[in-house]
Amino acid sequence: MTAGRIPAQLFESVHLKEILKEIERCRELSIDLAIATVVAVRGSAPHPPGTKLTVAADGATVGAVSGGCVEAEVISAAERVIGGAPAQLLTFDSRDADPIESELPCGGELEVQVERFCDQLQLQFATLAGRGERAALVSVLDELGSVSGRVLVSPDREPCANDGMSPSARERAIAAGEQHLWSDRSVLIETESDRLFVDLSMPSTRLLIFGATDLARALCATALGLGWQVSVCDPRARFATSERFPGAEVIVAWPRAAVFSSGAIGASTAVAVLTHDAKIDDLALELALSSDAAYVGAMGSRRTQHERGLRLAERGVSDQQLQRLSAPIGLDIGATSAEETALSIAAEIVAVLNRRGGGRLTEGVGQIHSNTTTSG
Repeated sequence: MTAGRIPAQLFESVHLKEILKEIERCRELSIDLAIATVVAVRGSAPHPPGTKLTVAADGATVGAVSGGCVEAEVISAAERVIGGAPAQLLTFDSRDADPIESELPCGGELEVQVERFCDQLQLQFATLAGRGERAALVSVLDELGSVSGRVLVSPDREPCANDGMSPSARERAIAAGEQHLWSDRSVLIETESDRLFVDLSMPSTRLLIFGATDLARALCATALGLGWQVSVCDPRARFATSERFPGAEVIVAWPRAAVFSSGAIGASTAVAVLTHDAKIDDLALELALSSDAAYVGAMGSRRTQHERGLRLAERGVSDQQLQRLSAPIGLDIGATSAEETALSIAAEIVAVLNRRGGGRLTEGVGQIHSNTTTSG
């Protein structure tokens, strides 16, 4: 059903734009800013490594590093750092104390590094994140949370390092950045000589919708609310208008021309085919199923799916490719309205990207969140 997984984001995608706006605001107004970053998770926690929270000297806060259970202590630490205290590494471990006392009721262990946002490599990294570009910012951490050096690694540029880093430390940091640059999650690497936190920026989730239908309008609104980039493609100009799809890229073209115009369907793309018109649907699915798309789904009854499968097979689509198709599209939540159906589709996309079945949590076993950090 999926060729891969859309990578976890540098920050929660909903928070990314707001965090970048806050960084820019503080720079323009010369306001001191502290940034807290989840660098390690062991056990269950709601957010993965790389998730961030900013605290400005004027009291503004943006983002989150947990479900709200440790934010107060993290913000206090950030305020101390803004006041001149050194960077800190905060550890929250519910296994060493009563969960209520430890303020980490979800279980497991969480490490959060808190520092001033004043490093030029941090700024360059944030700029790349804002553009949706892939990059790795490798920070050499001491046991107290201070950074002794940084390296910025990206696919199309020479690695950049802070002045004063020793050649050996720089070499190890670059190697770590290059090794994990194409990973799907930020990671803390712990060796006998170093603690290297590899913070990743990567392309944001993109939803490519074929069919400018009423359901597409509802799905577009849901996806934009999740922080996704949305493109809506349909050759029918009367339906495919920017007025009907505010905030989305609208492309009036047949599928092949639309894909050429909007860019390749890559591993960070989910595709939803919603036109109910075989002439459009089949072309769109042929393109999507032969691509690296992380998710491909299509509307229609089970009978429609059977007939569609026969047509696609005649067009040369393989059985293996057809097995990737999520059809009928969406999770079974009893949806009837366009908005409910959009919710079911978005939920299925999230589940597939996270390699989950989409069942009820109350019927599951084991950890709710699987963010355990591996290092070495």
